Amino acid sequence: MRYGIRSITMDEIASQLGISKKTIYQFFTDKDDMVSAVIEVEIKKNEDECDQFSIDAKDAVHEIFLALEDLDEMLKYMNPLLLYDLEKHHPRAFLKMREYKYQFLYQKMTDNLKRGVAEGTYRSDFQIDIVAKNRIESAFSVFNPDLFPHTRYKISEVNYELAVLFLHGVASEKGKQLIEKYTIERHKKLSHEQNT
Repeated sequence: MRYGIRSITMDEIASQLGISKKTIYQFFTDKDDMVSAVIEVEIKKNEDECDQFSIDAKDAVHEIFLALEDLDEMLKYMNPLLLYDLEKHHPRAFLKMREYKYQFLYQKMTDNLKRGVAEGTYRSDFQIDIVAKNRIESAFSVFNPDLFPHTRYKISEVNYELAVLFLHGVASEKGKQLIEKYTIERHKKLSHEQNT
């Protein structure tokens, strides 16, 4: 997550684990196999977290803020080139990521939009399918170095700005009040963390 996939060798992995490469190869046929297994574990973990956000959230807007908070934590330690490495060098793992993106995340976003409409926190005058797909693509655009060069933009800040932009696009007046409320809470929490 921190250094990207391509730059890490099997020798380094074995060294960090304190085992031999031979031991690793008892469990994985090659680096591609290992990357694929790690991606599966990460996807399952993220799916469980997303499901929990849906349960814990007070409303649809809060669900997005819970996901943002979790993603912020992950992005602190993630090399922005991770997805590029997957796409170029580990197509099997990248395919799993695409399935996660276009199946699980699409369904979660659709459910969130329906929940917001039902609660009255989101407007009802938009096409859920189009908005869900747009939100997913914009969320993943933070990893595109052509759009957001990582030397110029902090990936977590881009992610936050795009999420809030999305929320303001779908929010009703009631939803906009919640965005303001959760934004204030987020800033207080971040300020507290920086001071400790």
